[in-house]
Amino acid sequence: MQNRMAAAAAAAAAKKLLHQRRSIPNFSQINRLSSTSGFTHHCAPGHLKQFLASYRWDLWKSCLIHMQNMSAIHHRKFGSVASTIVQRNPTFSTINDDDLIYFEKILGVKKVIQDHEELKTANTDWMHKYKGSSKLMLQPENTAELSQILEYCNSRRLAVVPQGGNTGLVGGSVPVFDEIIINTRRMNSIISFDKVSGVLVCEAGCILENLISFLDKEGFIMPLDLGAKGSCQIGGNISTNAGGLRLVRYGSLHGTVLGLEVVLANGSVIDMLGTLRKDNTGYDLKHLFIGSEGSLGIVTKVSILTPPKLSSVNIAFLACQDYISCQKLLFQAKRRLGEILSAFEFLDAQAMNLVLRHLDSVRNPLPSSIYNFYILIETTGSNESNDKEKLEAFLLHAMESGLVSDGTLAQDFSQGSSFWHIREGIPEALMKAGAVYKYDLSLPVEKMYDLVEDMRIRLGGAANVVGYGHLGDGNLHLNVSAPQYDDAILAQIEPFVYEWTSRHHGSISAEHGLGLMKAEKIYYSKSSETVQLMASIKKLLDPIGILNPYKVIPSSLVS
Repeated sequence: MQNRMAAAAAAAAAKKLLHQRRSIPNFSQINRLSSTSGFTHHCAPGHLKQFLASYRWDLWKSCLIHMQNMSAIHHRKFGSVASTIVQRNPTFSTINDDDLIYFEKILGVKKVIQDHEELKTANTDWMHKYKGSSKLMLQPENTAELSQILEYCNSRRLAVVPQGGNTGLVGGSVPVFDEIIINTRRMNSIISFDKVSGVLVCEAGCILENLISFLDKEGFIMPLDLGAKGSCQIGGNISTNAGGLRLVRYGSLHGTVLGLEVVLANGSVIDMLGTLRKDNTGYDLKHLFIGSEGSLGIVTKVSILTPPKLSSVNIAFLACQDYISCQKLLFQAKRRLGEILSAFEFLDAQAMNLVLRHLDSVRNPLPSSIYNFYILIETTGSNESNDKEKLEAFLLHAMESGLVSDGTLAQDFSQGSSFWHIREGIPEALMKAGAVYKYDLSLPVEKMYDLVEDMRIRLGGAANVVGYGHLGDGNLHLNVSAPQYDDAILAQIEPFVYEWTSRHHGSISAEHGLGLMKAEKIYYSKSSETVQLMASIKKLLDPIGILNPYKVIPSSLVS
């Protein structure tokens, strides 16, 4: 085994020297530079070993650092982009043969993954922007195995990154350097389901779509629905506090998650797996772990309240000429549809054009024209005739008042699914269109589209600015699409997008989390006192800092 690791290390080192380029994530710098669109060159002699240990990223497919000769380091800093140089924590250990022997002893050889191809996939996020260099992935089957792993890693100062379906967009679920990947896919059992209370208890590695299918057979639904449901895992959903398509009806996971089981960095198992809707005995600690992105502990089990599946579902696809009409339509939908409103999504003409151009299976439900905005409304209730009558009356009023320019009501399940496919297919269409810069923001509804328009003015014809999202809960997905990643474009986007959001009292992360991408940007949404308190909690629960390092909280506060 020793020879095998030595040979692998030698091959990896040779590959680094011959082929790899290194780059700094140019969107997270602590030292703010002047707001210009230019850049400055910096060259420093030597220090090759430190360089190779510190800079491992090619986050935006652009050569921010490129090793062209071994005697100097070349990189660029953009004036309008804040960038953090991420350095590997020198107190962390690296894996050795004894570590492999221990992990194989407690897990078995099959669950200790060293295969290059499997690791290549696990080291890379689904958008291929974030790439780590982990040499080891562990796949525990139960809480006891995960507890042993973390207890050992904590004692050895081996950093780890929890990973579920790896569908995140901010670099939270892949290594930054050589952290051990702990993948929960084998922890995928449904433990219990109570039809009377609607409480589902399951393990963290259950794929969301599998839970949706299970509950559908039982006459219930998950309160959470995402475009990535075929791959994402419920543990990851909880760790990022994923919002999804129906938050306007069922609320966030802070409201629907009743209990958690979590393993801390030292291997301690914290059993908070309650199934009660009311439990007022002291601090409700589960909320610390919802949205903490695996930085405080790894979720292993969850109990969640699931609503009954209602028989009446209606879906309308509408067109509006301006964003003010979209806002007024939302106001009217809340007043006139009330308790049956389950989704209110919007997309602009640019988003629609991308979907029609890049997804073969999509057809325009309103082919007579391309409108400026589109709205998808879903209602869910228990009385089909009354629900449909209420929706049709709402649509008639919207048409007569000029809020809606055109629209159609799904006549069957297939047509309704085709409407949803347009909305859920936007991320795929953006990927097929080329490079994409993605921003997940919460803003006051009346201000949401102002940012899209301001970004278009700022970028001119350099990129295609696309706006869509969950209008019902004020969540904008701002996407900047370009043929390829371009430093000059990114320099115009950041930090402008964060400053704009902060100035309008928004949040720089609505539902995707902070991960690596936004860890240093947290001050745009949180006060320094709040961030300091978060860092204190991190140090209390994970004093060595092995859990998902370099993410969520600025490294300077927890190193």
